[in-house]
Amino acid sequence: MNFWRKGLAAGLALTLAFSLAACSTGGEQSAEGGKGGEKVEIVFARGKDVTGESKKIIEAFEKKHPNIKVKFKEMPADTGQNHDQLVTMFSSQSSEIDVFNLDVIWPAEFAKAGYLQPLDRYIEKDKINLNDYIPGAVEAGKVDGQQFALPLYVDAGLLFYRKDLMPEPPKTWDELIQKAKEAKSQGKTKFGYLMQAKQYEGLVCNFLEFISAYGGKVLDENGNVVINSPESVKGLNKMIEIANADFVPSNISTFMEEHSHTAFLEGQSVMVRNWPYQYALAQDQKQSKIVDKVAVAPLPAGDKGSAATLGGWMMGINKYSKHKKEAWEFIKFATGPEGQKIQAVHGGKAPTYLPAYDEEEVKKASPLFADKNFVNGVSAAVSRPVSPVYPKISEVIQIEVSKAITGKQSAEDALKNIETQLKEVVKK
Repeated sequence: MNFWRKGLAAGLALTLAFSLAACSTGGEQSAEGGKGGEKVEIVFARGKDVTGESKKIIEAFEKKHPNIKVKFKEMPADTGQNHDQLVTMFSSQSSEIDVFNLDVIWPAEFAKAGYLQPLDRYIEKDKINLNDYIPGAVEAGKVDGQQFALPLYVDAGLLFYRKDLMPEPPKTWDELIQKAKEAKSQGKTKFGYLMQAKQYEGLVCNFLEFISAYGGKVLDENGNVVINSPESVKGLNKMIEIANADFVPSNISTFMEEHSHTAFLEGQSVMVRNWPYQYALAQDQKQSKIVDKVAVAPLPAGDKGSAATLGGWMMGINKYSKHKKEAWEFIKFATGPEGQKIQAVHGGKAPTYLPAYDEEEVKKASPLFADKNFVNGVSAAVSRPVSPVYPKISEVIQIEVSKAITGKQSAEDALKNIETQLKEVVKK
């Protein structure tokens, strides 16, 4: 596929759509605060905020809504742990949190389980124009015709590299291997390449990028398991080769996003695979040793072209919240013009609100946001398998791919094992 030239709206619409059963609404209080207009506190939960943009969004929101206080609850950086903690809370009908961030792969599961408050009547009442948002990102929060979440930001895997040490990025994975070896052997940096290879959701994202670049798939259009193919074998073997090369950290199998971006910011590697937020961190003089030395490129290509895993986060309301209207006000602000601008400028997150890309401050925040190739190219991202049992699919892939990259089994055996287990998962 051509990463930089596909249409944004069409690609995201296809890759993000889910369809599952909806749930009912619950009781609420006034968005102006409690009875008599006293201050109401809502709890906002999200994963670790490494850039601090959530604090700035909360401050701006509270300034506009003096009767609503937002308490920030930091969830685990590990997406899987975040998911499991939320499920534990919601399954016990806890009202501990009111509004929270969801990975784009969660809305269908959470809506089916009855954890999410439908947003349609809030959207209609406040005349929110969903046409101003990336269509596919909106679709990710729609279940059986009801909107259960609004898009906060979109992600796609990208290659960040030291332009002062490597004038041109690698075009293919084989070229990346060559350039990474050269960088390490010449003593330019401690490592040639960084990725996310711990046994968690990030490993699945990296794995999908490798097999997709060589033509592999997990499920076909009809939901059939097709992962055990020569194309997938070739992609996984390339991933294994890189994960075991001497130009990556010897403990790469423990690396998540935070480990990768930190090592890159400290100048330890000439290249890193990460999400768009990496650029904002690289330009932060308080924590980066490589300010103005970083450039961005699509991930290297395999036999079938470049592929990037589609990611991103949404916002939803806990069905058991006692302050749903206040929670909605916060969602409306964070996903609207002001919140999206703050998030892009201070967090390096790619907006889902399309008019934000016309803001001069947003364009200056990252070369990505001023680059129409990036805005159009996000649509070349490949979705993770669209399935109501995705968490189980992910778990199987994590375990078997982790065994492969740590030398416990071959690529062929890993894919056979994944195929056997996924057929049972999909069948059930």
